Amino acid sequence: MAYIDYYKVLGLNKNATEEEIKKAYRKLARKHHPDLNPNDKEAHIRFQQINEANEVLSDPEKRKKYDEYGENWKHAEQFEQAKRQQGFQGGGGGPSGGYEYSGEFGGEHFSDFFESLFGSRVGGQRSGSQVKFRGQDYNAELHLSLRDAYHTHQHTLDVNGRKVRITVPAGIANGQVIKLKGHGGQGVNGGPNGDIYITFVIADDLKFKRAGNDLFSTEEIDLYTALLGGEVTIHTFGGSINLKVKPETQQGAKVRLKGKGFPVYKKDGEFGDLIVTYNVKLPANLSEKEKELFAQLRDLNKK
Repeated sequence: MAYIDYYKVLGLNKNATEEEIKKAYRKLARKHHPDLNPNDKEAHIRFQQINEANEVLSDPEKRKKYDEYGENWKHAEQFEQAKRQQGFQGGGGGPSGGYEYSGEFGGEHFSDFFESLFGSRVGGQRSGSQVKFRGQDYNAELHLSLRDAYHTHQHTLDVNGRKVRITVPAGIANGQVIKLKGHGGQGVNGGPNGDIYITFVIADDLKFKRAGNDLFSTEEIDLYTALLGGEVTIHTFGGSINLKVKPETQQGAKVRLKGKGFPVYKKDGEFGDLIVTYNVKLPANLSEKEKELFAQLRDLNKK
């Protein structure tokens, strides 16, 4: 996988301040956000790279390691330990991850850090210790609608330029993170691959609000149905429901529909509840006859 220069991703140089990093991230994240570029795959990849760059450069400790070891910054402690074990003396480096070391082995000098650390030299004059390193972990965001999260479905997303196809279980929660073990960066010297961590971002819905496994909605009924009773059709993610309205239903009255809410994550056949709040709509543009009848009702109510 090609090396990504985090400073270049944010359009900065290595001397950028924390404030400059923050401003650059906010500007680019807004520009390339998936919600603003729904059909632009390149923008999605760019957005992931921007988040990854900000995650590293906004953290002083991670940034220090990155400045010294480049793409191998996550293995900084392992590199230092391996250098001490090998007896290397060295310094200098940058985002390219290149280092020069002057160590005496069999009367010869080796300038390539990775050759000295991991492998045997060409010609078999020297056998190096095979230190195994775990591959890099990757982070990605998957944006879904509430309707998408209601159903189990397959989804393809781009992670560092590579397409990853996953099955999204029904009932996934906003902010939930799942791990794809072994699908991250390739390990070094036979070390295990890294993982991919996917954070789910579920957009608000215009009709339903979600709280855990319960859904909440507001349904409008006319005054006559509220007073005399009747039936209202409610459209849900799972289909339409004909709901009976009791006579003399008050404004703001609530009814709980058991098992008509959101699916419980990884529990087939289990659902939360749907809580419906009635909003009684008053009639408008009354005719003279209607006004007369309402006046009669008012007078009857006074007796």
